[in-house]
Amino acid sequence: MGTLAPATVTGLSRCAAVFEPADPHRAGTVAFHGDLPQDPTGELTILRPDGPGAVEVTVPVLRLPVADAVAALTRARRAPGADPAAAFWGAVALVALQLVARGRIVPGVSPGGFDAWRAGPLDAADAARLRELADAMPATARSVPLAGEGDTLADPLTLVRGFVDAVADGMPRTAAAPQAAGGPLFASRAPNRVPHLRPWSAGMSAGLDSGVRVSLRLEVPGADYAGAAFEAVVQAHSLADPAVVVDAERLWSDPGHRLGADSRIELTRALRRAARTWPVLDRLLGQGVPDRLVLDDGEVADLFGVAPRLAAAGVEVHWPRELVRSLTARAVVGRSERPTSDAASVFGGDGLFAFDWQLALGEQPLTAAELDRLAESRRPVVRLRDEWVLVDPDLARRARDRELKPVTALEALGVALTGSVEVDGERVEVVADTWLAELRARIADPDAGTEVVAAPAALAATLRDYQLRGLRWLARMTGLGLGGCLADDMGLGKTVTLIALHLHRAESERTAGPTLVVCPASLLGNWEREITRFAPGTPVRRFHGPARSLDGADTGFVLTTYGTMRLDAGALAEHRWGLLVADEAQHVKNPASSTAKALRAIPAGARVALTGTPVENNLSELWAVLDWTTPGLLGSLPAFRGRWAKPIEADRDTATADRLARLIRPFLLRRRKSDPGIAPELPPKTETDQPVPLTHEQAALYRAVVTETMARIQAADGMARRGLIMRLLTGLKQICNHPAQYLGEPEARLAGRSGKLELLDELLDTILAEGGAVLVFTQYVQLGRLLERHLRDRGVRTGFLHGGTPVPRREDLVRGFDAGEFPVFLLSLKAAGTGLNLTRADHVVHYDRWWNPAVEDQATDRAYRIGQTRPVQVHRLIAEGTVEDRIAGMLRAKRDLADAILTAGEAALTELTDAELADLVELRGGR
Repeated sequence: MGTLAPATVTGLSRCAAVFEPADPHRAGTVAFHGDLPQDPTGELTILRPDGPGAVEVTVPVLRLPVADAVAALTRARRAPGADPAAAFWGAVALVALQLVARGRIVPGVSPGGFDAWRAGPLDAADAARLRELADAMPATARSVPLAGEGDTLADPLTLVRGFVDAVADGMPRTAAAPQAAGGPLFASRAPNRVPHLRPWSAGMSAGLDSGVRVSLRLEVPGADYAGAAFEAVVQAHSLADPAVVVDAERLWSDPGHRLGADSRIELTRALRRAARTWPVLDRLLGQGVPDRLVLDDGEVADLFGVAPRLAAAGVEVHWPRELVRSLTARAVVGRSERPTSDAASVFGGDGLFAFDWQLALGEQPLTAAELDRLAESRRPVVRLRDEWVLVDPDLARRARDRELKPVTALEALGVALTGSVEVDGERVEVVADTWLAELRARIADPDAGTEVVAAPAALAATLRDYQLRGLRWLARMTGLGLGGCLADDMGLGKTVTLIALHLHRAESERTAGPTLVVCPASLLGNWEREITRFAPGTPVRRFHGPARSLDGADTGFVLTTYGTMRLDAGALAEHRWGLLVADEAQHVKNPASSTAKALRAIPAGARVALTGTPVENNLSELWAVLDWTTPGLLGSLPAFRGRWAKPIEADRDTATADRLARLIRPFLLRRRKSDPGIAPELPPKTETDQPVPLTHEQAALYRAVVTETMARIQAADGMARRGLIMRLLTGLKQICNHPAQYLGEPEARLAGRSGKLELLDELLDTILAEGGAVLVFTQYVQLGRLLERHLRDRGVRTGFLHGGTPVPRREDLVRGFDAGEFPVFLLSLKAAGTGLNLTRADHVVHYDRWWNPAVEDQATDRAYRIGQTRPVQVHRLIAEGTVEDRIAGMLRAKRDLADAILTAGEAALTELTDAELADLVELRGGR
């Protein structure tokens, strides 16, 4: 298809349009007239209404080949203010493109002897759609009078069909087509005369505009199906009037039939085409009258499988109505003996669940005897319940091979939750046995169940309603040996809920035992303080530092970091743990990392993941979390990617997304501050994007880096190109922050060189004058040090926490900020974006963007969490006209998708074309 400027496309949608057929079809044009968006290319005589009649007028027109006009026409279908004629031809263009996309095009020879593609073969629905369009054609869409015929206009259906053929003839003729085809015929846009191919093309194009469509009606003579043979009766259907159906025998015996003189030829050609799909039909072509064909049982069975392909070739198969009963198959998962009531022993053991086929007639499952009769039958019809039933060979095979491969308890629960399973490439319904169905109902709703779980007596806290529901859910899941992920928003009290869970499990000898908490180093102090506060008297120790030991750690809590856990995984794995908790579990989202492998090596009575972001970038991260809490639930990672991640993320398959949601919902409890009744006492939060202009120095650097790096990107490919793109994006973000960061000038003058820094100073002046406190997040430690020096020089008291800050110093900084020792807390996003409780702050500044809304929200939640009593204002600094400005829109879209289908974040930008990348990073409207 051709390319038009966007303004031209928009302007043409408001113009009237008429189609001018040509030979060959691809030479047809669309003439636009009216308020043209560019200079006309010619004139056209049209008929314009004048009182009761019409007058000929000559108007200037812009003629475009059909291929180039399609973009403007399809836009006109829904464009406000579009001309009715342009909108009509847009609807026809859409149907033509759909036919091409379905492969409904065939080669042939045009009336003038040229090579030409046409749309076809058309089925009844296609033909009806074209007739509907022709009936709806506005007069202005065919206002060109026929040459030499006065005020006579072309037939609407002829015009519609000609336009569809013009699209079909143009689409295959790309620049590469002649090379691929080995020559210009049916590939190049130039006219190619091929009159010698007419005999060949007659067979190829037969039926494209024919008046008949063919079907096969299966009959069995007599009333007893026990031994009678099936007969396939050939039927001809009128495309002009679908209500007219004639048996093929009448086309030869009755001259008065209503399908036209050429119908016998057309039917024969249609059968010849269908025989390419099902060679059995060749026998019809050897008969004097191709009216009916006797089929043996094997051919009838074969027809079950080939019928969909015959339908695609234009030949429907109609089975005897009295035989078509709803014999269906579904899978049944369960155990022959009812498992023990202790579900934890079931899911913790190696027992397998049976997986069998269940066939049903209507809603009633077949008995074992009926299944045996079905399995033993070698005919396509079987007598069941005093009726003859037509049997798909696949169903008969399932009756013979009833037992499928057994599945583990978790796999059985998984298919029971989703309600379906894929067998041999087909998705079939699954029925769970009574025990599994009861368990599914028990866990499918976090608030369901009859268990009475009160706050433990040893808990020195009053749980909110949603926290008590979370405790009940965790107690249920861990009690079943299933594990789970508590994915509440930060600040909703995941820590106190886990402390309550430990105390609850300690009340039963079966579940009692020490709890190991693995968390980032910055959270050790917070966990220790919270346990001491909410579970006074409960032993708590840190397994961290050079003198760490597990001696005597048989009760209470043991706290360790991910780094220490990785180093001492062997010692931790040898200890008996009643409960294992991974806090900020997104730290092990990469299952191939040594940290994730070490965590998986530690056995425990139950596992719980805590995270505010179970998915940061893609669904594989969700697999990493849930496969740790409940191993085997989602299968292997490659299988998960093929079955779930690719259809959801790449194909946007909503049905697959719904099934995955049903599968994981019982194992992941997700609640947000904005949910009704969760945190009504929280004050309001205001989020503001703060656009800032670049300074002259920033703008000059920005343009120079774009120009230089884009030239290198255009000359590179593969991994080298991706690396250059990431370097470009990082460099531009640093320039937007401050030139000194990009240039590596730790001691240089900072004031007056960055629009962001100027705005930060203004914000801090206002915030501090009002007695406020502020968190300033950046993803760059180098920039944090520059800001720390700049604010110190201005006399502003600050603290700076980053990944290299020792644990004791981190705790001192948090205490100091809480105590009011300094009002501005500079924070590295990765090191301090999770786990900290900093509710003294009533302002949050994101100096630069992480380009992931979930990570940014977690950082904001350091201040906006339970315990915050003042309104929180969030300021996001965005450099105007830069890549940051364009990414902000992408972030908003990604935020909407964060809980369903996520892209690959910043890495996805490396797959942009050179033109798309240049558009993304171009400096617009700046200095």
